[in-house]
Amino acid sequence: MLWLLIAAGVAFRLAFAASIGLGIDESYVVAAGRSIRLGYFDHPPAVWWLSWLAAHVAGSEAPIVVRLPFILLFALSTWLMFRLGAELFSPRAGLFAAIVFNLSPLFGIAFGTFVLPDGPLAAALLTAALFLALALESGGDKSVPWWLLAGLAAGLALFSKYSAILVLAGALLYLATSPRHCHWLARREPWLAGLVALLIFLPTLIWNASHGWTSFAFQGGRALGLAFHPLAPVIVFAGEALFLLPWIWLPLVLSAWGALRRGPGAWQGWLLLCLAAPAVLVFSVIALWAHGRVLFHWAAPGYLMLFPLLGAAIERRLAAGAQVVRPWLISTACFVLAATALVSSEVRFDWPVSLAIHFSPGRDPTLQLRNWHELRTELAARHLLDRSGLVIGTVRWPDAAKIAYALGPNLPVVVLGPEPHEFGLQHPLASYRGRNVLILAPDVGPHRMMASFGNLFVQIDALPPLTLFEGRRPLLIIPLYLGHALR
Repeated sequence: MLWLLIAAGVAFRLAFAASIGLGIDESYVVAAGRSIRLGYFDHPPAVWWLSWLAAHVAGSEAPIVVRLPFILLFALSTWLMFRLGAELFSPRAGLFAAIVFNLSPLFGIAFGTFVLPDGPLAAALLTAALFLALALESGGDKSVPWWLLAGLAAGLALFSKYSAILVLAGALLYLATSPRHCHWLARREPWLAGLVALLIFLPTLIWNASHGWTSFAFQGGRALGLAFHPLAPVIVFAGEALFLLPWIWLPLVLSAWGALRRGPGAWQGWLLLCLAAPAVLVFSVIALWAHGRVLFHWAAPGYLMLFPLLGAAIERRLAAGAQVVRPWLISTACFVLAATALVSSEVRFDWPVSLAIHFSPGRDPTLQLRNWHELRTELAARHLLDRSGLVIGTVRWPDAAKIAYALGPNLPVVVLGPEPHEFGLQHPLASYRGRNVLILAPDVGPHRMMASFGNLFVQIDALPPLTLFEGRRPLLIIPLYLGHALR
């Protein structure tokens, strides 16, 4: 059943990946990650390197190509989830954990398909948790390989996303609070594992140090603020429930509550609870004062560790004769399949939603899941790409991501606005002083363009706007400008 689940999951994700274009974050990773670096503005290198490797091996940046490593990683994560549940509880518990893990849209669809740092993060964290569980119950010298492998996986998790540190802090919390395993803190093996993790993460530290700690400052700055939002934690938990599906989120939380009630004596549940708690709780607390929005998927590494607990709970319910479990799993699977089929058909064939609802240009909710490849054709037809030394510009980094992916690697894309992200490091404005810039500026009219960016150029000319179509339906109108001699 496990291999059937993995095979069906891979086939489903391949079909889904081929049917829709890259989203904003995916386009950003592929377009801004066309060169290999030891560090990047937003995240550690894992996601950038994987998309770069897939594109270069296949000689294509097609969505299914750059998504393939992440689909395969999720297949590995499914097996690891089973192994973790089987090691801590039983094979049946591991199987149920893997099934529900696949049915959760946040994990099974987003992290299991899209070009996001969370895919390699989940695989690395599950590997680290599995090796940690094996190390804790090993004795003497037999434990050394497991601890070193746990450290290796922890380093790869940090190499994927900075939030991995919260789960690793949960491992330390477990060792400090477990009567069964607290003796490990006085031994060298856990500290050697930590050293291995640090060595793997060291290149990212070196890159940040040589770039003014840019990446750390950006991510850390999102947790700062002096505001007070008393309802923010409730909103965060509600958003997390929506992303996971409420009828999956609630059993996960109840499973965590059960592990808390049983306490450290039931070490398997206590281990998973300690690994999960920091990531789940920290972001909800930060939401109380943060000036920016706490995104609902940030706590995903914590919820990841709760699935084996839920798998064990499902096994107990079935053993007790509960009749609701199988209908719950089947109806959830039907819901997820129907939702993804609806999204896929709407993006691929422009129906059925667009037939029932008329969206004005720029307001179609599936716009960001459509590739903008006709941009190059339209600009070439106007001979706008014939100018020697031309630079493409835009105002916001999300637009730069879609535009840079659509136009390919040979045209530099700069961001004129205040938050260029990785584009500001790879294509800083100062590098193109004196050059003409063709500006594609969705939602930016002539008055705002001149008021906000007129001082960057000797002159800005408004050009006829460009319209992206889906069949005969206009999807997006993009105002065009030509900036002469970037200052």
